[in-house]
Amino acid sequence: YFEETFVRLFGGGHAELRLDDENNPLESGIEIIAQPPGKKLQNINLMSGGEKTMTAIALMFAVLKTKPTPFCILDEVEAALDDANIDRFANYLRKFHEIQFTIVTHQKATMEHADVLYGVTMQEKAISKVLSLKLDEAEEIIDAI
Repeated sequence: YFEETFVRLFGGGHAELRLDDENNPLESGIEIIAQPPGKKLQNINLMSGGEKTMTAIALMFAVLKTKPTPFCILDEVEAALDDANIDRFANYLRKFHEIQFTIVTHQKATMEHADVLYGVTMQEKAISKVLSLKLDEAEEIIDAI
């Protein structure tokens, strides 16, 4: 699923996984080939931080499509992405109906795609309070006002 996921996240391009030693697949390393749309095939070290991040996310999503898990925690995985790529990431994430995702983030653009937000605040020194907000209920409250 890597190439399919990569193309969907990047809006084009080409990607594939290759074994370093096809004669010894259990001991072989894996080569990641990634070519974003409009770019020459290049070493991953020449890609931007956002392109590297999206390639890693595409690989992670491909693994999850191959072997789904009921629950997945992602910690700041989209930190290097701009708002347009965060939208692509979040929209693709919604395709996983069988997996519940928890995303730890500081990105406002990612939070805008959430169903529920959890946060921690410290209104008094040394006393933390956990807050939660279901966004669909918040929209109903705002519409009622």
